[in-house]
Amino acid sequence: MDFLKELEGKRVHDPLTHFQSKTDMAAAKRRIWVPGPVIVGAGPSGLAAAACLKEKGIPSLILEKTNCISSLWQLKTYDRLRLHLPKQFCELILMPFPADFPTYPTKQQFVRYLNAYAERFDLKPAFNTRVVSAKYDSRCGLWLVKTLGLKNEEAIEYVCQWLIVATGENAEEVVPEFEGVRDFGGPIVHTSSYKSGELFAGKKVLVVGCGNSGMEVCLDLCNYNAKPSLVVKNSVHILPQEILGISTFGLSMWLLKWFPMRLVDRFLLLVSRVMLGDTARFGISRPHRGPLELKSVSGKTPVLDIGTLAKIRSGHIKVCKAIKQVKHRSVEFIDGKVECFDAIILATGYRSNVMSWLEETSMFSEKDGLPRKAFPNGWKGESGLYSVGFTQRGLLGASLDAKRIAEDIEHRWKADNATHLMPRLVTCACASPLAQP
Repeated sequence: MDFLKELEGKRVHDPLTHFQSKTDMAAAKRRIWVPGPVIVGAGPSGLAAAACLKEKGIPSLILEKTNCISSLWQLKTYDRLRLHLPKQFCELILMPFPADFPTYPTKQQFVRYLNAYAERFDLKPAFNTRVVSAKYDSRCGLWLVKTLGLKNEEAIEYVCQWLIVATGENAEEVVPEFEGVRDFGGPIVHTSSYKSGELFAGKKVLVVGCGNSGMEVCLDLCNYNAKPSLVVKNSVHILPQEILGISTFGLSMWLLKWFPMRLVDRFLLLVSRVMLGDTARFGISRPHRGPLELKSVSGKTPVLDIGTLAKIRSGHIKVCKAIKQVKHRSVEFIDGKVECFDAIILATGYRSNVMSWLEETSMFSEKDGLPRKAFPNGWKGESGLYSVGFTQRGLLGASLDAKRIAEDIEHRWKADNATHLMPRLVTCACASPLAQP
């Protein structure tokens, strides 16, 4: 909040404020002019955008609804989580991982890296600040970003030329509705609340969702002597995390430089068949499209196996069909089978929440809250609106967005100057008295 205190201090000493009425002064306290971009979200994407801007001498203000950076990683991930890709594919722009970090850093190591990143670039988000709305006022050509504090108090409206949406693809949990779910009578938790299998030792647990999180939670439950079952509703590609000691992802990226995607897909499926066997035998069918093609077209990420399939083959993890209905301490599946369970864990993922607060529909889709334009063109909208971290290509995609955004804003930043901009701000129709730098 140091940035906000500095702005408020400058406002107090601005001679123009001595001629304002008490009403105007009250309005000024609720509306703050931000000279650079406002960034919504202090996750890895928001930090990368702010760092790239800072490198070009452009200040920014990061607004974060929680009390820490990268709240998804710090508050909503399980203890055993590691990066599924090698660290060189997950580092943020301008700063590599420490050399002594392992190939696949732990959750704790990744959080340490992000804290060091924020410290290196002196990034100080405004924490406990929830954006409730953001809209563009065409009368004055500025964005109006309304926020509330920790207890829905301290309402502040920030005014800026540029708005960077960095809340990402994983802003809020997806919680599916099942018939009879209120009758279950046992714990039903999303993976955002799951920490380890310790609380489920000896219990029969149904894990809903067979993405990377669902598979890893099942493995974690096995390590605590729980009895997990895995709901596989749709087809999914499962690939080995490494091929002959080489990252499957890294090998794929290298092969794509030389061969067409479909040929690389055929290679990956052949190797997977040799290393993992026919997953259809265990009730896990593969999509018709290859793993890379499917990722490119739909954004659906293949699962990188770290030992879960071996537990499925050995019978320690049972594969189930989609859920038909939930009953008291039991679940009926679409194949007619009924099984008893002590708990249900929803590994059903996350989604964007952009459309709940951004009053703009030309850049983001109302259906899924993602940019309408496909990668790599979804980072820039109209009227100074940008997005970072919505590429469905992980942290590499976020870093690419951040770099492009900073370069684009730099052109305007150099062109505009205080004498050109401030008269428009003072006289614009939307502006109550502003706290000005």
